[in-house]
Amino acid sequence: MQLEQIQRMAHDIKANIQKVVVGKDEVIDKLLIALIASGHILLEDVPGTGKTLLAKAMAKSIDGSFKRIQFTPDLLPSDLTGINFYNQKLSEFEFRPGPLFTNLLLADEINRATPRTQSSLLECMEERQVSIDGETRLLERPFMVIATQNPVENQGTFPLPEAQLDRFLFKIQMGYPNTEEGLDILKRFKAENPLDTISSVADAADIAAAQQHYAKVAVSEDLLAYLLAIVEKTRSHADVTTGVSPRGSQALLKAAQVHAVLRGRDFVIPDDVKAMAPSVLAHRMMIKGSFRSRSEAAEAVVAAILREVSVPAEPNLLSS
Repeated sequence: MQLEQIQRMAHDIKANIQKVVVGKDEVIDKLLIALIASGHILLEDVPGTGKTLLAKAMAKSIDGSFKRIQFTPDLLPSDLTGINFYNQKLSEFEFRPGPLFTNLLLADEINRATPRTQSSLLECMEERQVSIDGETRLLERPFMVIATQNPVENQGTFPLPEAQLDRFLFKIQMGYPNTEEGLDILKRFKAENPLDTISSVADAADIAAAQQHYAKVAVSEDLLAYLLAIVEKTRSHADVTTGVSPRGSQALLKAAQVHAVLRGRDFVIPDDVKAMAPSVLAHRMMIKGSFRSRSEAAEAVVAAILREVSVPAEPNLLSS
């Protein structure tokens, strides 16, 4: 698959999703970037802003298998991974796969599950495999987790640990619609749910091919140094107790490469890095005590770092 084909496929998927989801251009773009970069997304916002609808529209657009799990405190790891059960007719154990064996997994209200259940996602999100009773089973490709959580209701919730947050490529907010978008939503959903009328515009094979080829996007040595300087600055910043890990720097590179593809380029520029940095880095940092929320404080730190780090000279950007 050529880079132009990746761009065209992403455009078709976005147009299809926008038949259902009103506005949210930036959110949809990041969803597509995560999909192509083999990443996962954490959607955090108040109920009713379209988080689940967005995930369902994505699933219908790519013609892949889709599973939804409502996370609750009594959910067990085996409810996700599956179990080996004894088949009395055959007198042997058989594996019954859980909902993790899918292309797109919607983990609804992920922070309502216990840490034990949350930890069952660590292996599958990072290595695309699940270990059950000492046997490793590979997941389907592509595999993507879209998790949602409500930031304003803390009763009966279990905050995601740092190791779990670090496995999400992006953490993003949906946000409320403006007045014009609100009117469009009322009109669009007045007679029927448009989700029922859309069909797929790409398949799992298309996505898998895009995931293999986006890495052809050129990144110069200067750009790599610039990206790394931003990440290293998070580790020495006065307001940060724990900075971004090497996994975070790799995530930023992948996101910047896909962002460049979707903008019609086969090379990365500083603007690609700047556009992706807040959503890739902020949730991976631990901020010292602040009256603002952790997300707001972390995003402010990232914005300050982007202003401080020198941008490489343009003539050197195309060298690789």
